[in-house]
Amino acid sequence: MHTIDLSYALGAQRTGGGIHNPLIALLQAVRAAGSISGAAKALGQSYRHVWGELKRWEADLGRPLIVWDKGQPARLTEFGDKLLWAEQQAQARLAPQIAALQADLERAFAVAFDDGAHVLTLFASHDDALVRLRAMAADHARLHLDIRFCGSVDAIAALNEGRCTMAGFHTPPHPAAGSAAQQAYQPLLQPGRHKILGFARRRQGLAVAAGNPLRLAGFADLPRSGARYVNRALGTGTRLVAEQLLQAAQLHPEDIDGWGSDEPSHAAVAQAIASGSADAGLVIEPAARARGLDFVPLLEEDYYLVCLKSVLDEPPVQALRTLLATDAWQHALRVLPGYEPLLSGQVLSLTEQLPWWRFGD
Repeated sequence: MHTIDLSYALGAQRTGGGIHNPLIALLQAVRAAGSISGAAKALGQSYRHVWGELKRWEADLGRPLIVWDKGQPARLTEFGDKLLWAEQQAQARLAPQIAALQADLERAFAVAFDDGAHVLTLFASHDDALVRLRAMAADHARLHLDIRFCGSVDAIAALNEGRCTMAGFHTPPHPAAGSAAQQAYQPLLQPGRHKILGFARRRQGLAVAAGNPLRLAGFADLPRSGARYVNRALGTGTRLVAEQLLQAAQLHPEDIDGWGSDEPSHAAVAQAIASGSADAGLVIEPAARARGLDFVPLLEEDYYLVCLKSVLDEPPVQALRTLLATDAWQHALRVLPGYEPLLSGQVLSLTEQLPWWRFGD
């Protein structure tokens, strides 16, 4: 079976609906003109080019397309006729989907030709507030946030490698010397090279079944109760928080049933608990509330956005900073369970917010 590759072209004016294929155009021209020369004239191409293309397509497909009788009008073989029939059938069936796809592409590319619109690529630790921010930015600021959710460490690494303009990560307020946050983030962030923006303060805690049947109050209760824990993946900020909580409870990974199992997002952790395949997991509050789970708050943490100093005054970053400072965004953030603004949009001192560089070796 032959495969189908799709492509599209940008232009100032639409050249017609549907998806076009150069072979089909050749065959339609030959059928209409009854000759290779007539087809070449209709297509605005040379006889030699049309003849060569037909021969190439015959070789590629392994089937004859044209009856090449000398002195006779050119006509399509049965296979050539069947190709045109198949094209007509496919176009007729897929016309609505093709029109919708074309409209979606045109809307997307309209942003590129709109001098007042901006696109900002953001790799970030998963966060419900960022999902809301993306919708508000597109609706009110003509700012299109191209967000890819990944672990905090991976997000900052992507920023340093030039794969995004901004990264999102979270850490306990004023993390202590020797903390997991310091060990993970300090090698990736450099005063003078990076700038951080305030974004939000949020609560993390244990998602548990409604009613908290195991009476969990913190990590120390996990071994006692025999709770099945579900973790976040290595490299995520929440995994770093969990490791810090584990250490504070003077526990080891082997003490926790399920420590080695992980899920890719807060929502996936909460769903595992809601489905009964786990009893507890560390999540942000909205993830637990959205699935009817109880939430045991354990700590507050600061969520920051970070970019290179060199892009701080570029239009997309400026548009984001302006949006974050609006009353509308502050209100949208406060109505999320467990969230409040944290100097949103302000450029903050790296050494003040993350004082690792003052700890010494």
